[in-house]
Amino acid sequence: MKTPGDFYAMLLRMKDIDRWQLMYNTKTETLSEHSMECALLAHALAEIGVHRFQKTYSPDRICTAALLHDMSEVLTGDMPTPVKYYNDEIRTAYKKIEAAAEKSLLSVLDEDLRADYESLCRPGPEEHAVVKAADKLCAYLKCLQEESRGNREFSSAKQSIERALRENPLPELHYFMEHYLDSFTKNLDEVSL
Repeated sequence: MKTPGDFYAMLLRMKDIDRWQLMYNTKTETLSEHSMECALLAHALAEIGVHRFQKTYSPDRICTAALLHDMSEVLTGDMPTPVKYYNDEIRTAYKKIEAAAEKSLLSVLDEDLRADYESLCRPGPEEHAVVKAADKLCAYLKCLQEESRGNREFSSAKQSIERALRENPLPELHYFMEHYLDSFTKNLDEVSL
């Protein structure tokens, strides 16, 4: 019989799921690492939105939503983007698989907790847009990291992700890219305080 503790135990398995499986990586990235980085960046974007663009976001709520945005992957694994988005039929089928996995995970929680987690897993359109922007930004930063280590495997991904970021309408994302992105290309000595 499943218990609410199983939900949290499964989430801690994020550290066992590797991302970018079809590509050579100089450093393996786990789902746990990605989720934490996405949460930090989503929080930063939300704070920028609130302080620079008078948005009414809750940065803490967006941060938590980002932390959980890929939780279904503890059951499904990380489906590579070229496969997941190969065509509409596969994309639709995979969305159903993700929804079923998420529902399965949430189903073990007590009802009062489940409602809160469901709300975080299905944020409103504005919150969702910030989480998606942070997720895309994470992918771009991974490409920059791999490229800085001499790995050309991520070159095409970097170009398409950069294009998607530039086309994204969120002003807080553009602000972040204009004012903060250069720091991610510096080495440790250059960013050390």
